[in-house]
Amino acid sequence: MSAGSAVRVRPAQREDAAALVRFQRRMAWETEGARLDESDLQRGIGRILADPRCGRYLVAELEDQPGRPAGTLLTSAEWSDWRGAWIWWITSVWVEPFARRRGVYRTLYAHLAREARATGDVCSLRLYVERANHGARRTYRELGMRELSYDLYWQDLTGAADSGA
Repeated sequence: MSAGSAVRVRPAQREDAAALVRFQRRMAWETEGARLDESDLQRGIGRILADPRCGRYLVAELEDQPGRPAGTLLTSAEWSDWRGAWIWWITSVWVEPFARRRGVYRTLYAHLAREARATGDVCSLRLYVERANHGARRTYRELGMRELSYDLYWQDLTGAADSGA
């Protein structure tokens, strides 16, 4: 944690699973109007918490509310054959409404960027964002991120979803 910061970042623990499920349900509803199945989320988040190869959650807490997660992000790795280094993807970003505009995401992002630089083999941080999520897009630009010239495509292989989630 940086000096003077009101936000502490830590790795997620199994005890955070219920909060992470709640966060992801809220995020999907707020950003896409999507209702996610709680049992699917429990299974997916449980797998990540049990197997770091699937990804890694960071959790932020405000110093004045210890033990109460205020925000989170999930990161996963992709090997870049072009760059000969890792790309760390940021997904599942959520900051609780009571904690917004208090530096929660900025601190999560700075923490992850420091970790990535320290490894010596991460070439970039990337994320995707809903086009209509103007607040998030502004935040990412303010942190020095820039848009890439790629569009995102997908194909559902389960037959269960009608969105890209």
